[in-house]
Amino acid sequence: MSGELTQSVIKRIIRQVGLACAAQGQTLSETLVAFMVKAVVLDPINDFNMDRIVTENDMQELIQLCVTRLLDTTNPSLSTIKMQVYFDMNYANRDELLSEQERVLEGKLAPVVRAITEAGPGVQEGRENMYQKIVTYVLLRSGLGSPTDIEAVREVTAALQSVFPQTEMITFISLSKKDKEQRLKDLAMLVTGICLYNKQCQKGGSGIDDLPAILNKAIPSATQTVDERLNSCQLLAHRYTALLESKQENPHRYSQLSTFKLKEALFNMRQYEGFLCILLSDAIRNAREVESLCVQFEATMRVLKNTMQDKTSIESKDVFPLFMELSKLWTGFQDSKLLLSFLTNMTDNLQQFSEIQSQLFPEEMLTSLLEGVTVKSDEERIKETMGTRVNVSDFKNQEWLFPETTDDFDDLLIQYHSFCAHSIGVKGLTLVGNPAIGILKHKEKCYVFSSKEAAYIFAQDPDKFIQLNAEKAKEYPELIQLLELHHQFEYLVPHAQTRNANKCLMKPPPKRDSSTQTDTHILPPTIVRSYEWNEWELRRKAIKLANLRRKLTHAMQTDLSHMRRENFTQVYLPKDVSTQTKRDNSSNVPKPQIFLKGLRGGSFPTTHMVAVDLTRPLDET
Repeated sequence: MSGELTQSVIKRIIRQVGLACAAQGQTLSETLVAFMVKAVVLDPINDFNMDRIVTENDMQELIQLCVTRLLDTTNPSLSTIKMQVYFDMNYANRDELLSEQERVLEGKLAPVVRAITEAGPGVQEGRENMYQKIVTYVLLRSGLGSPTDIEAVREVTAALQSVFPQTEMITFISLSKKDKEQRLKDLAMLVTGICLYNKQCQKGGSGIDDLPAILNKAIPSATQTVDERLNSCQLLAHRYTALLESKQENPHRYSQLSTFKLKEALFNMRQYEGFLCILLSDAIRNAREVESLCVQFEATMRVLKNTMQDKTSIESKDVFPLFMELSKLWTGFQDSKLLLSFLTNMTDNLQQFSEIQSQLFPEEMLTSLLEGVTVKSDEERIKETMGTRVNVSDFKNQEWLFPETTDDFDDLLIQYHSFCAHSIGVKGLTLVGNPAIGILKHKEKCYVFSSKEAAYIFAQDPDKFIQLNAEKAKEYPELIQLLELHHQFEYLVPHAQTRNANKCLMKPPPKRDSSTQTDTHILPPTIVRSYEWNEWELRRKAIKLANLRRKLTHAMQTDLSHMRRENFTQVYLPKDVSTQTKRDNSSNVPKPQIFLKGLRGGSFPTTHMVAVDLTRPLDET
């Protein structure tokens, strides 16, 4: 049967199984139906041969088997598979969840951003309309309120005007689209920080939720809920394990008890336990993140208050970084709230897949069956085997790892989800392994065991028990994901199937090394690096070139360069010139003083004038 034909047949079967279940009132996902088809084909009891041509009778038989198993509401195996499909399709770690949330937010903001960034310069009314759109963008980006809330719009508008008045709209419109988008994000962060500061100072922010207080109250409650459900499912798993061990020791003791159903219930609880452990780990990590955010938020708010205390005017470089930091921390609170809501929904939705336990094995029934049976927890089983260890000298060709001889011992990737590699295929039990006994490294894979005896038996022929575990996964398809056996059941391939234990329906895909080489830059580049589309950038370059006219070129030599090339310089020789200047001189001489007498005349008809020289001699000066 060709690969393309096989794929077409499988798709047809999946479609018909889905339609048949829908006709019975059960709407199932295509992923669940495909997994069930795979599980039915894998089950050796059904004896499907994919090598020969699939007849119409074979298809109808397969469809009927799949529909019967999918409609069996009393089957713990089906509940486990539904749980696995639900978790795989809905669970996301913190980074994936926040990335998806950011993508959704960007899609929600895209029309508003496009309306703001693509608008050109217009009249005053157009700029006012754009300013209102910026307020809407800030509200949607920050999550501080709804654009329909008048009080929230008024507070955000006031905060925006303090850092971005409407007079700057002309400058904003002249920016490029990329710069506008970055400016919008910066404004949203600044306004968020200002509104949070106003709320802290009781000057507004009445509509802003107190996220730190909400999270500090909700996270412990959610963590406690997950922890309680985890303890409950662990207790049931320990009870089922004790019953199965007791039944294997005395098969006639519980004749009315179905071992197959009990094992399916055990695997259901183990899978539920694994998923709850993942959710609990995420909840604890989220709690630590919120605790760190609260400390940073209080410290930043305290610094901001001290900076703005009793000051009428403050430079933007002193407070803007603090507002931006407040906004980042607030975004962290919003992310933590989103993650908490996601974890709570996942925990509540997973519980429905374990409700079948109370129907199949009520509490009264379990209590009566467990009379005289010792129920051991995983911790007690590990504690019992802490004193035992594999003797390496008993194995010549096997590699054993121990804590004191192996680096990063606790970080080793253990096969079968750290369950005992021997008890799965032999007993059909998921017993917790104890790494202190010794970890067997076989073909670059690590295996743990629940006891020293199990380790010795497994080490005698590891490939045999690995194959037994794979056969057990065919019988119980939910073990494929529980024991992380996807690498062994990756593809359905057509090949002969018999009832022999060494035959199976799965074959690893063929692999080979290959390489390819391509020429780089076959054609010469046609990009003009000097091209500029922005008129303002061209103006800036023109001004830069104009400024070069007033620049001087300097040359110099260093110790590293003076032996590498010849340097020449030319100077003007000094000229022979002379000047003539006026010489000033002075001396100190007596002041002439001559007294004339008789110039006015007198009673005589003639004038008699007498000249008296009062000038001092030179030798007296």
